[in-house]
Amino acid sequence: MKKGDLRILFMGTPEFAVESLKMLVENGYNVVGVVTMPDKPAGRGYKLKSSPIKQYALEKGLKILQPEKLKSESFLQELKDLRADLQVVVAFRMLPEVVWSMPPKGTFNLHSSLLPQYRGAAPINWAIINGEKETGVTTFFLSHEIDTGEIIFSKSTEIYRSDNAETLHDRLMVMGAALVLKTVDAVIDGRISSKPQNELIADDYKLKPAPKIFTEDCRVDWNKSAEEIFNFIRGLSPYPTAWTELYRKDTGETLRVKLYASSIVENVITENITGKIISNKKHIDVVVKDGLLRITDLQLSGKKRMSATDFLNGYSLDEDSFFA
Repeated sequence: MKKGDLRILFMGTPEFAVESLKMLVENGYNVVGVVTMPDKPAGRGYKLKSSPIKQYALEKGLKILQPEKLKSESFLQELKDLRADLQVVVAFRMLPEVVWSMPPKGTFNLHSSLLPQYRGAAPINWAIINGEKETGVTTFFLSHEIDTGEIIFSKSTEIYRSDNAETLHDRLMVMGAALVLKTVDAVIDGRISSKPQNELIADDYKLKPAPKIFTEDCRVDWNKSAEEIFNFIRGLSPYPTAWTELYRKDTGETLRVKLYASSIVENVITENITGKIISNKKHIDVVVKDGLLRITDLQLSGKKRMSATDFLNGYSLDEDSFFA
């Protein structure tokens, strides 16, 4: 089969998916349609905003489908009319079987972890939060249960100590696009093969989930170790963002603060209670279970994100201030 003969339907929504669609389009693959989420109100004026995938598809003149319901008769008929041989899914939504089983060559998904580890909606965040040293991307055929289908290809990358969720996201986005092309090429060449995930799960193999992260999950627990909190902050940066509450005893203020970056103050032992802030004109150090964590990038509610030094230039902390 030639590249142009394979009819591909692409499904995705956020920026992470754009790189994969872009690679397919710009390398001459036959993308017959794009499925993405309906436009949603956004911003102060609540104007309808298109997904990044739709914006790219419009630029390239691709056919766009934006179904409200994936089981609607009208949408299913549109899919049939496109006569796709293969469906490629990157960062979309859970598909009903009637959709993923439609094309003769199947439907595969790109997932941003080394499956079977970190199945779920937030694998990039959880890998960093859990202090993993390695992660990657995986392509797999869709099946009934989410992220459990047979693995086609995977590729790993180191998680650097300097990484946060944004830098790792961007690296995996590019790696994932290359893996999508590799997978499509294998389909075209007729050499596609896959392996059940349960063959990779030994009796002593502990699976780590990657569930969706909500705002209430992002609150910092200052009773944890410096390493745990360091990973927690960078694993949620810049989105959905770790947060805490700042208490000032002198004014009685309680302020919500987002935390974007931190570093561990080495070889320090303190008798103070966890959460207590030890600051000077340059640093904001916080007492944790096993020492001090230095906050280097933060944002007061309603204010701009700034460095700790800039924050301290405009906002003084008394000696009884603490995070909780």
